[in-house]
Amino acid sequence: MGIRAGAVVAGLAVISLLSVGCGGKSPTVDPREEPLPEAPEGNEVPSEPPPGSSEDAGTLPQGEDAGTLPDAGEPADAGTQPDAGTPSDAGTPPNAGPWPVDPVLDYTRAFGAGTPQSVGIDEGLNLWLLDGRRIGVLRPGDKAPTWTTGVGQARQPFGGDSLATGSTVICGGEAGRAYVGYSANEMKRAPGIEQRTYIPGPGEPYYTPERYAEYQKGDLDAVRVQPDGSVVLEEHLWRTVKSSNKDKQIGIHNTNDFHYEEDRSVLNCARVTRGPYRGDLYITTNHGVTRIQGLVYNSHRHPGWYLYENGSEWGSLQCPYMHGLGIAPNGNVLVANEQMVGVLVPSGKLEEWDRENTWDGPTPWIFKSFNEVLNGQASDDYWRAFEQVASGRYYLGSKEYGVWAVTPKSRSAGNWSKLAGLPTNGVLALKATDDGALYIGTADAGLWRLEADGTTLNQVREVAGRRVVQLVYEPTVTPSMLVVVTDQGVTVLRGP
Repeated sequence: MGIRAGAVVAGLAVISLLSVGCGGKSPTVDPREEPLPEAPEGNEVPSEPPPGSSEDAGTLPQGEDAGTLPDAGEPADAGTQPDAGTPSDAGTPPNAGPWPVDPVLDYTRAFGAGTPQSVGIDEGLNLWLLDGRRIGVLRPGDKAPTWTTGVGQARQPFGGDSLATGSTVICGGEAGRAYVGYSANEMKRAPGIEQRTYIPGPGEPYYTPERYAEYQKGDLDAVRVQPDGSVVLEEHLWRTVKSSNKDKQIGIHNTNDFHYEEDRSVLNCARVTRGPYRGDLYITTNHGVTRIQGLVYNSHRHPGWYLYENGSEWGSLQCPYMHGLGIAPNGNVLVANEQMVGVLVPSGKLEEWDRENTWDGPTPWIFKSFNEVLNGQASDDYWRAFEQVASGRYYLGSKEYGVWAVTPKSRSAGNWSKLAGLPTNGVLALKATDDGALYIGTADAGLWRLEADGTTLNQVREVAGRRVVQLVYEPTVTPSMLVVVTDQGVTVLRGP
């Protein structure tokens, strides 16, 4: 970019990971009551178990046809994008996009962007703002964002008995579309049902309308901007690629078996901005990482391990909340929950996303490990961000333990080292840029830039705010855009 400013554990084992049925509060889940069944595909288990059965729901057998993806319909017209009104500059590249090319511009002061909690950019370069129950859109040419309140899950006041306990993040999609994430309370056990996240359907044992209504809480809305700048709900996401979910409009849940309501709270999101899968969206949740194409999703994957306590023959699968999410330069998906980190290679078929076979299969892990230098595997590392810079080095940011670099030495172990020089250990955001640098958003010391050499570190003093909550990178324009969201508002850096 253009700114270059001066547990007590009886036994621990990392084993092949089930992709479903891990419910439970971070960091651990309920102990498994019975052995893991064998499965035809990796280590999944058959779908549709009875309410009192094992906590894992399984996946489709190899080769089962997921069916034709539902047609999302013709996208709504986002409107003609007027000129941003920036004075002409003979040195401005022709593909600079519609926004000002100032190396640093405070959008809160220049455009009245306010102090949103999250920001996203769509393919049409509309800037989306999320502030509680309000969604704002700043379109190219607008002098200020247009705000709309009470859309989708936010049509009711937030609360435990409402559709959501709060809004979390916003990400852009195709031109004129954005995705808004929400949170919900964790599921609770019900009489007669062993697994906490299991919801019986109509006509099944222990079904109740009240429990079935839990499907509608939290999750993800797709919204559209209208010609007047207002925002409307396009759809609360429910379309999936698996037959067990067919025609069930019950939000995002375990794709392998709709009975398991595990992905309720969206914690992070990232749009793929280039490569063969440009336009795909990934979200991380209280359970794992979900892949989305348009209005169709496949959920979920997570790095994990089993905790064995007190000589138990069966361990409890650990799948803590997942905040860390990044897209590598080659399109690999980088994820980090509170204890484990992993790198996934997506395939060209959405229906293959959740086919867990660890190191093999259509969507393999090429790295899945934990930071043994920092903590034991059962201890939380509080990862909040995961990026890969142009040199190939991986970086993770922790809200408690600073920034760590890791170079894999095998598929399940890496060489870890802590980045020196930061004045704080509280890190909330990271973003790698095309010039090889890494931007670091801290919880209390502002924005920092690590140069491509991996050692030179400087504070970006031109960006107002001590708490940096989000970094959004848009490399499709020249100079590229880095959107910085802080406690003082929104700033955009352009370059190189």
